[in-house]
Amino acid sequence: MFRRVLTSLPPWLAHALRAQRGPVPWSAVVRGALAGGSLLVGALGAGRVSLGVVAAIGAMFAGINDRPGSRRASVRRVGVPALAGAAGLVVGTYAGQHAGAVPLTLALTGLGLVAGGVSAVGPVASAAGTQLLVAAAVGAGMPLPDSGWARALGFLAGAGWLLLLRLVLPTPGSLAGDFRFDGERDAVADVYDAVARLLDAAGTPLATARRAALTAALDHAQDCLSGPRLRRYASCAAERRLHAQYAAALPLAEAATALAWAGEPAGPRAGEGPRRLAAAVRGNTHTGPLPAPSRSAPALRALDDALLRAAEVFDRGHGTDLPRRRRTTRQVLRAVFGGGGREYGVRVALSFGAAVAVAQALHHARWYGQHSHWYWLPATAVFLVKPDLGPLASRVLCRAAGTVLGAVVFAALAAVLPRPAGLVVLVAVCGALVPVATRHFAAQTAVVTVLVLALVMVGGEPQASLSRIGETLLACAIVLVVGHLPVPGRRGGGVHDRLAVAAGAADAYLTHVLTDSESRAARWALRREAYRSLAQARTASALAAAELPALARHTAGTGEVTAVLERLVDTATACAVHLDDTGRLTPRHERSLAELVDELRASGATSDFFPRQR
Repeated sequence: MFRRVLTSLPPWLAHALRAQRGPVPWSAVVRGALAGGSLLVGALGAGRVSLGVVAAIGAMFAGINDRPGSRRASVRRVGVPALAGAAGLVVGTYAGQHAGAVPLTLALTGLGLVAGGVSAVGPVASAAGTQLLVAAAVGAGMPLPDSGWARALGFLAGAGWLLLLRLVLPTPGSLAGDFRFDGERDAVADVYDAVARLLDAAGTPLATARRAALTAALDHAQDCLSGPRLRRYASCAAERRLHAQYAAALPLAEAATALAWAGEPAGPRAGEGPRRLAAAVRGNTHTGPLPAPSRSAPALRALDDALLRAAEVFDRGHGTDLPRRRRTTRQVLRAVFGGGGREYGVRVALSFGAAVAVAQALHHARWYGQHSHWYWLPATAVFLVKPDLGPLASRVLCRAAGTVLGAVVFAALAAVLPRPAGLVVLVAVCGALVPVATRHFAAQTAVVTVLVLALVMVGGEPQASLSRIGETLLACAIVLVVGHLPVPGRRGGGVHDRLAVAAGAADAYLTHVLTDSESRAARWALRREAYRSLAQARTASALAAAELPALARHTAGTGEVTAVLERLVDTATACAVHLDDTGRLTPRHERSLAELVDELRASGATSDFFPRQR
């Protein structure tokens, strides 16, 4: 019933009502409860309440970035934004102390332009850009007695404390096996399970969705295995084994994709082998005998060969380790200065700068009264302008509703809670709720609103629920206006940039397949990059399509182009498997490639894709 209602609503409203699902991350809940509350207790005991508040803010941001995954991945995902936030505090503090209203506004606007461009590089860079700007606004406007460097160290101490808890505290997965690996084994095992499910769906309408699920599982495992590697002692051998098991799944995924492309059932025994491999990864055990699938077709023979190679890797404990995925300096600069980086940088600068200007005007207006929390306005605008949090109208609606709910709840609690003990407990409770609340922007906003208002009162300021609501609504209006302003260049630059990257990756993969290269490891790495970039383009296109019509029209058709590119990469995978087995393509392969390339050229949005005659 609820799903039918969602489908009948406008896309932006349906997105606002939709929440992510999944099990409760209890280990993250425990870390959130121990982070901010314990820091405040220590600060109160030491008589350094202001630094305790800053440290709790750092822990709050680290908790927002403490997403499911492995410990090693959390180092970069939490640490890099924390460093950016500390730098923002230093810059904002000294700018607020030594610059007037107009120079401060210009300086923060320029910082917004830089941070917005950098945010286009990827999720970690986006989080770093957000923390840089929010911390700069807090440093410039929050009335604290500490110096900029002291605030920065306090912020880093808070984020570092939560990261230390992430690295040290056991998780349910690590308690069941090797403590050094908490999310990696499950992520690699999920890849084998996804291969099995795709094989089960071969020849059915579910195959396309199962292939997309396999791509998501491979992306997640790749992220979990990224980050600093364990180089010493026995952990090196265990890590090499896990990386080899991940690499052994890639030819299995390739064969399963080729079978799904063929549209014929793979047989009841085809998925049993990958399932046993998944169980062996989770239990860190040997695989035992693997059932052999039929060898009646090239893709089935490739599947059988991949199972044999995987069994050897599992028995020996080592095998091929694919190169780690790294962005080159050229790729980073292209993302920052490309159409997407320029457009987002301008949007962030305009929203952040306008919010600072309005806040400064209100702060210095005699008729407005005391306005000691002017930094809330630009800080709120920074979150509202982020496209990865959903369509613009959905973000505004969720932010407004979440702020009102959180402010009302806090006002009721502040009237009865003892101070400061009750507020410290409230901070700990909100810290525990953050990992769950991140599944919906409105819920996250409500929890963060209660937490921030509690921290403000712990710092000795009066209850400020009403001003929090007013500033949020004002920030919503500013971002809505800026979001619909015309900017130089092509609108929807972020989506078009991701689509161009995906097309380039698909072209590189197809070229490698059709030039008879003998390096299969390179082929698998190119295939991974193609599917990963296509998944990112599909996500960006879906979010852009859910915008209001005035914005959605600028990215119209990108979803269809992404779908064609995905079918092209699927076909290239089927071609690779067939070429390995027979050395030549069938008329069906050639006809499918030609039709897909012609469809891309006829789309109008991809006139430069695949210019060479193949």
